[in-house]
Amino acid sequence: MRSFFKIFLASLLALITLVAIVIFIVVGIVSSASSKKPKVEEKSVLVIDLNQQFHEREQPGSFPSINSSTPGLYDVIRLLRYAKTDDHISGVYLVANDNENGYASCNELRNALLDFKTSKKFVIAHGDMMTQKAYFVANVADRIFLNPIGNLDWSGFNTDIPFIKGMLDKLDMKVQVFYAGKFKSATESLRFDKMSPENRLQTTVWLNNLYSYFLMQAAEQRKIDTATLHNLANTGAIQTADDALNNKLVDGLKYDDGVKDVIKQRLHIGKYDKLNFITIDKYADAADYQKSGSDRIAVIYAEGDIVDGPGSNNNIGGEKFVKLVRKARLDKKIKAIVLRINSGGGSALASENIWRELTLAKQDKPVIVSFGDVAASGGYYIAAGADSIFSNPNTITGSIGVFSLVPNTEDFFKNKLGVTFDGVKTATYADAGAIYRPMTDAERRFAQAGVDRMYMRFKQRVAQGRRKDVAFVDSIAQGRVWSGEDALKIGLVDKMGSLQTAIDCAARMAKTSDYRLREYPENESWINRLLNRDQDEPAANIKAQIGTENFKVFQQLIRIRQMCNTVQARMPFEFYIH
Repeated sequence: MRSFFKIFLASLLALITLVAIVIFIVVGIVSSASSKKPKVEEKSVLVIDLNQQFHEREQPGSFPSINSSTPGLYDVIRLLRYAKTDDHISGVYLVANDNENGYASCNELRNALLDFKTSKKFVIAHGDMMTQKAYFVANVADRIFLNPIGNLDWSGFNTDIPFIKGMLDKLDMKVQVFYAGKFKSATESLRFDKMSPENRLQTTVWLNNLYSYFLMQAAEQRKIDTATLHNLANTGAIQTADDALNNKLVDGLKYDDGVKDVIKQRLHIGKYDKLNFITIDKYADAADYQKSGSDRIAVIYAEGDIVDGPGSNNNIGGEKFVKLVRKARLDKKIKAIVLRINSGGGSALASENIWRELTLAKQDKPVIVSFGDVAASGGYYIAAGADSIFSNPNTITGSIGVFSLVPNTEDFFKNKLGVTFDGVKTATYADAGAIYRPMTDAERRFAQAGVDRMYMRFKQRVAQGRRKDVAFVDSIAQGRVWSGEDALKIGLVDKMGSLQTAIDCAARMAKTSDYRLREYPENESWINRLLNRDQDEPAANIKAQIGTENFKVFQQLIRIRQMCNTVQARMPFEFYIH
């Protein structure tokens, strides 16, 4: 036995030593990789692929590519501003095929490129099959090139909403819905097989607002009036690359090698000389683009669904974000808070808790809000109390309304599966919210009363923050969705502007020009990313198999499950603009 323990302890010691050596080696490799900056060569060209999605916050790489991260949208904006005066950067090359970013994000990127061009450095764009969203950004380029056998989509905007009521009927499933606001159509896909008149009206208005803005920006850059551009879409005039060229939407038709020859000419280098391309990811590792100063301004990125509890890296957990705001509120070194919102809402309770903490913060320091692609329903709720709200013209916002739903699966279990339920309870409403039976009249009254109370509270929060009376807020609420431009007209936002505009406002209100940013949520350490790397892999695998658009529908089904038995301040639908 003594011999056994000796062997066991020796083996355990060897294992511990081996693990320690492996950790030491990995830490050394990571430290070396993290400290080594990429070199930016002379006459480098910054490459931005518009099909790369830029989230609000930097997306760190996972092991083994610890140092390989994707910059956030505001990082890209700052990098372009830095590149403007970087002698090693001669221009920007836009790869403009598809575009994974929302229209408001594209607007900020677009404006940053226009600012970059004031340095007299070039911007060249090229695409094989160019979508309208890619063109929205690419049309700021000095020259836009299209593959000779490629295509430019010029068909106008449309948005599709999947309705699943027919599927629920086939499954003998029913959904009991309670809502406040005639435009609050979040549950229409469960109740109808097509859009309600109210939903069709609001969608028509905001979609046309976004399209008009798209046409105006294209008209300004291409020197073509908006009526002509609209007519090209109405008549289906752009079917080939030659059509795009003949109608002056692009400047030339070239393959990839031809575009690179054009870039070499702009750089005044020989035909056989090497092009020094540097991706925006590598440039983020190479450039010292972040502002430094003695004071601090907190920038809190709120992106994704608003959920109860701590949440995850992909959403806005009520508990987590209350703590983040509180941390910034209690830190005396932080002189102002900027909240960047890109969310269609979610849990009304979590939204209320975040609103509360921001209201407390506002008593101590300026609180400024910046809207991204979407800041609606619960996303607007948490913004309502800010000192000032900045929006992009093509932001989707408003949707001041709430709803809840309770499934009734009694017939499904009985008729499809042969399953019935029975039980015992000690009080009349002990089994309230059960999904295996229909709600009673009293339970329905309770549920609707709860929704009505939350809706009134939501309107009161908006009225208090926007200095309006509740009756006026009710007239522009009702769950209606607005574009950023219309939101400005009706007083839901204060000014048009980017995240940088909001930060500049926060600095002015805090009376500081010597500041640096503290950005939240803070990125996890590489070891935590390594340990948690499997969390997002199932979703990534599903997305890879079924495609981006189908994955969005899949996510919508998951959201429906999350919405059951809770009051939701959420967008009326998940929209996809084509």
